Amino acid sequence: MKRFLLFAGWAVLGGMLLVTLQASLQEDVFTAAARLWADGWFRATLADAYFGFFWFWLWIAWREGRWSRALVWLVLVMGLGNFAMAGYLLWRLRLLAPGEGVAELLLGGHSGRGEKP
Repeated sequence: MKRFLLFAGWAVLGGMLLVTLQASLQEDVFTAAARLWADGWFRATLADAYFGFFWFWLWIAWREGRWSRALVWLVLVMGLGNFAMAGYLLWRLRLLAPGEGVAELLLGGHSGRGEKP
């Protein structure tokens, strides 16, 4: 599973870099947002993405347990979106000890009931 998550994290980073570079060569993000803002589906898609970023950040904040670190990740996730989310996953995968798996990745120092051991 760790290999799959590493692959997925790098694939997201690579895919986001590719589409972001292509889009940036066509138009900057502020010009595009000003042009698209009138479209209700653009606003709905943007809201959907940022609510998803928020939920992912809540997991980061819970997992990290320190508000100073959680606030840094809030800025990164809200500013960089999936770049930051994939980066967090890759960083946390790198810190797993040999033999640790998805449960340790997801729960960190928390037990199954959400309590710290």
